[in-house]
This record gives sequence, structure tokens and C-alpha cells, in this order.
Amino acid sequence: MGRQCEVSGKKTSFGNHVTTRGKAKYLGGVGTKCTGISRRTFQPNLQRIHIWLPNGTTTHVRVATSVIRSGKITLEVDGKVQTFPLIKASKGSAKARTELKNLYPI
Repeated sequence: MGRQCEVSGKKTSFGNHVTTRGKAKYLGGVGTKCTGISRRTFQPNLQRIHIWLPNGTTTHVRVATSVIRSGKITLEVDGKVQTFPLIKASKGSAKARTELKNLYPI
């Protein structure tokens, strides 16, 4: 699958790294000049997390940190696409798991 978020679809994007030299005009110089342009990549910040699913099972997913911060996750569970609150399996209490099961019955 490569470096791509399983939820939001964020993946590697490409751009330019521009190298400049000189002193800005407003600082008394003659202006900055572009001395080189090279290609670069922008990598998404992906984390592999262990989460609770609404059907009571756990799974590992590779998601971007923006998805983790949002607190909601949309995945296909048992053939249905569902949006549910993100509860990390390592930190999810029994109370949180029962609430998740009550909100999203199988």
C-alpha cells in the first residue's frame, strides 16, 4: 500500500526546495536571488495505532496524526462503512468499550 493513510487517504506529495542567497532589499541589500531549485517530498505523519472497532474486536491501522486528533474514524467494519469514535486499544477502558458497543450495535 505504501505510505498512505488508511482513513483519510493522505499520501506523499511533491514540491520544490528553493535555495536563495543575498540580503533583502528592505534590509539594505540588493535583493535575494534564487540559486537553486531541487525536488523534494512531503511525507504524511503516519502512526500505526491499535484501535477498538464497534463489533468488539481490535485492529491495527496506519493513520495520519490529523485523524487521531479529530477523534473520529471511518472504516469498513463487517462489510459496512461506519464512522465511530477513535478509542485506542491500549488506553480504552472497559467503560469506553461498552459505550462504543452501545452506540454502534452489530
